[in-house]
Amino acid sequence: MSREPRLASLHRRALRRRVAIVLACALPPLAAIVAVCAMRASIAAAGVLAIAGIAIAAWVASRAVRRLDARWLARALDAALPRLEDSAALLLREPSALKGLEPLQRARLATRLARATPDLREAWPRRAVGLAAALAFALLAIGIAWPTRKPVDANGPAAAATASRALATRIVQAELAIEPPAYTRLPARREGTLDAKAPEGSQLHWRLRFDPQPSSASLAFHDGERVPLERDGEAWRAQRRLEASALYRITLEGAPPPEDDRLHRLDAIADRAPEVRVIRPERSLTLVEPGQQRWELEFEADDDHALADPMLSLTLARGGGENVTFSERDIAPAIEEVDGRRQQRYRHSLDLGTLGIAAGDDVIVRLRVADNREPEPNTTRSPSFILRWPAEAAGDGAGLEGVVQHVLPAYFRSQRQIIIDTEALLAEQPRPAPDRFLARSDALGVDQRVLRLRYGQFLGEETETPQPPAGDTHAQGEAHDGAQAPVDAHGHDAPAPGRFGDAADVVAEYGHVHDIAEAATLLDPETKETLRAALAEMWQSELHLRQGEPHLALPYEYRALDLIKRVQQSTRIYLARVGLELPAPDESRRLGGDREGVPDRAGTLPRAPAEAAPLRALWQSLDAGEVPDWEESLRWIAANRAKLPDALGLIAAIDAARRDPACANCSAQVRGLLWRALPPLPAQSAARVVPDAAGRTYLDALHDAGGDR
Repeated sequence: MSREPRLASLHRRALRRRVAIVLACALPPLAAIVAVCAMRASIAAAGVLAIAGIAIAAWVASRAVRRLDARWLARALDAALPRLEDSAALLLREPSALKGLEPLQRARLATRLARATPDLREAWPRRAVGLAAALAFALLAIGIAWPTRKPVDANGPAAAATASRALATRIVQAELAIEPPAYTRLPARREGTLDAKAPEGSQLHWRLRFDPQPSSASLAFHDGERVPLERDGEAWRAQRRLEASALYRITLEGAPPPEDDRLHRLDAIADRAPEVRVIRPERSLTLVEPGQQRWELEFEADDDHALADPMLSLTLARGGGENVTFSERDIAPAIEEVDGRRQQRYRHSLDLGTLGIAAGDDVIVRLRVADNREPEPNTTRSPSFILRWPAEAAGDGAGLEGVVQHVLPAYFRSQRQIIIDTEALLAEQPRPAPDRFLARSDALGVDQRVLRLRYGQFLGEETETPQPPAGDTHAQGEAHDGAQAPVDAHGHDAPAPGRFGDAADVVAEYGHVHDIAEAATLLDPETKETLRAALAEMWQSELHLRQGEPHLALPYEYRALDLIKRVQQSTRIYLARVGLELPAPDESRRLGGDREGVPDRAGTLPRAPAEAAPLRALWQSLDAGEVPDWEESLRWIAANRAKLPDALGLIAAIDAARRDPACANCSAQVRGLLWRALPPLPAQSAARVVPDAAGRTYLDALHDAGGDR
């Protein structure tokens, strides 16, 4: 940016005026505040305040000056000199950057500016400067007229408080050294306070210095134990093993009590047991697959400090029934450290051949992980995982083929399942051998036949014994020697001889299924036609399946399924909804019953539990502003410490409130901890509040208004 010397001079004068205005408004109040601080506090504080105020004023002035840039200068020139024709910005640009008629216009503007003397400085804000000066004088007057603190009366209460503090023993140095147990592998540390959290079993060392020196000192714990402090030169030392969380305070003899005589808290952090996660196997029961040689096991465990060596317990169960034998052994799995000794992963590949597992055997695996806690480690056991080799089917009928009778399956296949099996047979790749393919298709045909006979009973059709293919074990029919089963005069299968006088055998021998009325009259004529069409489709499906043509049977199977669904829908019964109509109550009989023998309802209300009566009495005493029975409450807390969420915190709060009855915050803290410790009260009804005069007037007005209606 090119600027004429005259323009630069005008700009500098405007900047100086802006800085002067800012300082004139800021410095008088700042000077007054610094003077008052020097009079009332100290010169050092006043100096710090003055430096901070000057820095703030300089920052404000710099921001105000930053706004007076080249654009402001051009606008100010155009406003001060109309003869510049709103083209003062040309005077601030480089001559080489001008184009066309801009150099000629710039020369004309420079000539006109030389003939005029504009003043670009902003006017003094007299009102703002006056207000700043008035504020400064007001601050000085207030600082001078403010009354000074009166000298302390040697016999007043403040002097008594000072004297009491002077009579208290001051703890010059308080140091608590913590040595965690060696198995935690944690470093020793030092605390500058008397409260601490440390692992369970840590060794604590106190080092204290008092002013004035007492003749003896000790640490008094909340359970009655006392640990004496031994003097070592100017310091007092003591040590104790942290077995459980505790509260304690410092007691002195031969010297005033310490200034800080509250209870201090030591929290013992218990060592948690290791956590075990199972990665493989994913299920608790795994079946041996054909050709399986190994069983992969993978676990992961972590602990808060360090893990010990794991052990994999292996149990092999052999035999069945009452002849089961067990053999156990332990295996050390391979260890992979994930996060040092705190987190590890264990892997083991179990060789089934070396183990000697056979059909009907079970292998039970369980991981046992312990940490290095002393003297007794924490041990965690994983759930049991079983690898089972299913036993082979027992051949009880070996050599008795002519005696053993094959029976029908316990349930029939549905039409949908037949479709699924047919599609699976067609989609199987590679295709089975022709004889195996024909056998499976024939088995599906037998299933289709059994299902057709099942639905045919609803039409009153005669039952017939399914004729399974050779080797089929899911249906009964022809004898194994190839002889045809006997039939009666009507073409039915002759029943097997039964017991004399058995009603079922009599009906089977001399009656027929189609003679039973219920078997043929369950369905309406339209539904019968639909079911008859479904049976026809099943006939065609069975035909093609028995001939080894499942691809031709599939369309008939789908049509049969659709017709069966129609039959199922047609057999549903729909009932119209009817509203419940109750008789109108007789208002004349209301409240007219006999109340003889009816007990008082007030006696049925549950009583408040008496297990936390001391805590409830403590709460009521604090709520009423009375002096509670502290000793009874403390005895109950000590006896039921395990039942409370924070027994030590409650004891410390009671101790503080007991020592200072006027402390409202101490009582509020006790009530807050009691609220969590008190058991919930049973539900009970509240007595109706008796209304006052205004309430009675309101109720009477409501009654009168209701009577008018």
